[in-house]
Amino acid sequence: MNNINYLETLPLSSITKYAKGKQLNDGVPFTGYPRVHPSDKNKLILVNDPLGTEPAVLEFKLEDILFVEEEPSAVTEAGEGVPLVKLWIQKGAVGVKLEPFEVK
Repeated sequence: MNNINYLETLPLSSITKYAKGKQLNDGVPFTGYPRVHPSDKNKLILVNDPLGTEPAVLEFKLEDILFVEEEPSAVTEAGEGVPLVKLWIQKGAVGVKLEPFEVK
């Protein structure tokens, strides 16, 4: 089962769009497919480049999100839409990045 299929079994995250009074120059943008974290309600999973050749799964704390922007949806080969967002994450925040690799 690939990362996209696993994450599709989880309900979509309902991210509140707000700026918390902070400037976007205090943040770093990450674009991807948002999902609810499977075990921690205070975190969010973002699948970066979900339909590309090098997808990565990023994990952020909700409190580190400064702002959310909707992006145009990506479309799979089957014609299904994949909603994308741009998250602005507070500089200095700690995130987790999981990348697939081939074991040789």
